[in-house]
Amino acid sequence: MVAEIRASTVLPARREDIELHTADGLTLVGELALPEDRPPVATLVCLHPLPTHGGMMDSHVLRKASYRLPALADLAVLRFNTRGTTSDRGTSEGAFGDGVDERFDVAAALEYAEFHDLPHPWLVGWSFGTELALRWGRDPLVQGAILLSPPLRRASDSDLDAWAEFGRPLVALVPEHDDYLQPEEARKRFARVPQAEVVGVDGAKHLWVGEPYVRIVLDEIVKRVNPAAGPLPTQI
Repeated sequence: MVAEIRASTVLPARREDIELHTADGLTLVGELALPEDRPPVATLVCLHPLPTHGGMMDSHVLRKASYRLPALADLAVLRFNTRGTTSDRGTSEGAFGDGVDERFDVAAALEYAEFHDLPHPWLVGWSFGTELALRWGRDPLVQGAILLSPPLRRASDSDLDAWAEFGRPLVALVPEHDDYLQPEEARKRFARVPQAEVVGVDGAKHLWVGEPYVRIVLDEIVKRVNPAAGPLPTQI
């Protein structure tokens, strides 16, 4: 029987509640989703939107990545709540650090990936998470970063220059109707990163509401991280 993949579809995976431990002594809660019966070919380390405005590891695009991509694209998907953030999984210790103290959270996630032999980690940041990726994600372990709705507020031109020097791929998916940074301005801002690619998404808004936009995001992620698996099916 063929069924359409919908917003609520959860495909088979090995799912495990995990804890991350930061260098400044906090425990963060998260989840790791792995392909059900084979090793992953690459790993997504997800950095969620602003927790003071409702962002968390269950923010819908990241949750749908964990529901679909282990099965459809052989990817490991690691999601976690940054310090002080709550979701159904629980609350991570600590308090919101305005994108500064969260550098320890990013480091803890990458340390977990390395210790557990999760292959080829890519950062997937959304909004506030893009700023964490740009500021604190320049780790030798990181293969590249995919930025969803980057506001480029906390992340400065100096962070972009540092990423240019870092040399790893950088892909920015920018909604046509974003509240903070739209495609034309994004292309100007990211021009200082030679390896950056800005993908404008017609009709989309900052929160990527609507299944067509979620599919675009997930397809663009897979195109970079495991191109052999794309384009993703819309039915199972």
